[in-house]
Amino acid sequence: MAWTREQMAARAARALRDGFYVNLGIGIPTLVANHIPQGIEVTLQSENGMLGIGPFPFEGEEDPDLINAGKQTISALPNSSYFSSSDSFAMIRGGHIDVAVLGAMEVSEGGDIANWMIPDKMIKGMGGAMDLVAGVKKIVVVMEHVSKDGSPKFVPSCSLPLTGRNVVDMIITDLCVFERSAPNAPFAVIEFAEGVSAEEIALKTTAHYIG
Repeated sequence: MAWTREQMAARAARALRDGFYVNLGIGIPTLVANHIPQGIEVTLQSENGMLGIGPFPFEGEEDPDLINAGKQTISALPNSSYFSSSDSFAMIRGGHIDVAVLGAMEVSEGGDIANWMIPDKMIKGMGGAMDLVAGVKKIVVVMEHVSKDGSPKFVPSCSLPLTGRNVVDMIITDLCVFERSAPNAPFAVIEFAEGVSAEEIALKTTAHYIG
């Protein structure tokens, strides 16, 4: 049985370590904030200028002035701080963020990521994705294993415009987890969703991987 979006986010949260500074991308990655394991203290950072993001607020407790980079309402923590977007990107570009959890439309077997646009479709802008993949120490991608038409999203090479080359370290899909030990190393399957077989993964993946 494939993982739900919440289960994918929970699996991504288990990749975090105590003391990490973490940026969460738009979409499924924002759910990671609700699944930080007990005993682990991480500080969530947002490109629009906030350090110390709490879980999503309960209905009726939203503050319209507290939003993340995806325009979703969020909660603050006692140690939260606020600053300019330029300071936020200085943290990212300066290598001060340990992990970025991002969505993607495609990831290649060489660790390339395409997650910012589809040609001929309206987009709001590039956002901070290119800065994140260039400046953050570890990149974790969370995405469905296949697109809506059934096409694989973990592919030999990306067909969509790239956000970054050779930058992805871990891929969490609704079917399994791929990881590689170093840039230029091959990805390997390290975990399956319950009830998912190696044969199903092979059938729905065109990228080369170990496993």
